[in-house]
Amino acid sequence: MTVASAFSRWPVCRAVLYLMVAAIGHLLWEADQLPLYTIWWDGTTREIVVAVMHCTGGDVLISTATLLIAAIMAGLCGWHLFGWRMVATVIALGVAYTILSEWLNVAVWRSWSYSLSMPLVPWLGTGLSPLLQWLLVPAVAVAGAGRPSHRPVRGLEPQPV
Repeated sequence: MTVASAFSRWPVCRAVLYLMVAAIGHLLWEADQLPLYTIWWDGTTREIVVAVMHCTGGDVLISTATLLIAAIMAGLCGWHLFGWRMVATVIALGVAYTILSEWLNVAVWRSWSYSLSMPLVPWLGTGLSPLLQWLLVPAVAVAGAGRPSHRPVRGLEPQPV
């Protein structure tokens, strides 16, 4: 029995495993995409380290929120836990938040900026790398958390002890 299959029996443990894999994925992605932001070229080592830790922490919070919202929707709609509908919801929420956040932070607040090497999505102006991050990291984290449950989420029914 693999670790992922052992965790797949308990939804909370699967969620924790999902968040652990997502945290590692986001940390690696944030570090790898640094040359696509101006801080890589203009920032001090300390500023770069703080930025990576800050962004990874934010990514983990976003991952937690999107997973929680998708789990609530799964419960309300009778979807399978970690099934394709729940996963699609997690990814869609993450992508939507990323588009909004990148626009606010780059165009409105100017909290950070893209370097010339950041490819942009033409109709959005959003950097391609952060968009891909929120398509791929959650998908990999779901795969790392194990197979979907074959039972739909039930309401607040009493569970056998």
